[in-house]
Amino acid sequence: MSNIEQTLSIIKPDAVERNLQEEIKIEFKNNGFEIINEKKIHISKEEAEKFYKVHESKPFYNDLCQYLSSGPIIVMKLQKENAVLENRKLMGATNPQDASDGTLRKKYGISIDKNSVHGSDSVENAKVELDFFFKD
Repeated sequence: MSNIEQTLSIIKPDAVERNLQEEIKIEFKNNGFEIINEKKIHISKEEAEKFYKVHESKPFYNDLCQYLSSGPIIVMKLQKENAVLENRKLMGATNPQDASDGTLRKKYGISIDKNSVHGSDSVENAKVELDFFFKD
């Protein structure tokens, strides 16, 4: 029985700034993801705060929101079997220095903050995050 899921991926400001979005999209396609929907947007700090509300209590919350709203981002709705887990694997560890070879964060990430990509961390969060950017 197949388990087709959808997940959110964000190409973050540092990667868009370096014009890596096409390379990153090719990585997704080469790894069997279908890009169902995508758009380039620039969100406000307030929107970033809403999006990252789950991290509100963490010390990095403010910097994270500041960063996500610092420049254009590409938000994508990805689809694949076990998309959430597969995307987490493809992204690699949050800190690019700890990420495995071949992962997006190892290849493109600059630092733990500027790690080039975001992906939903659970099926439940994927739904919430996708609704945030792709309300039909």
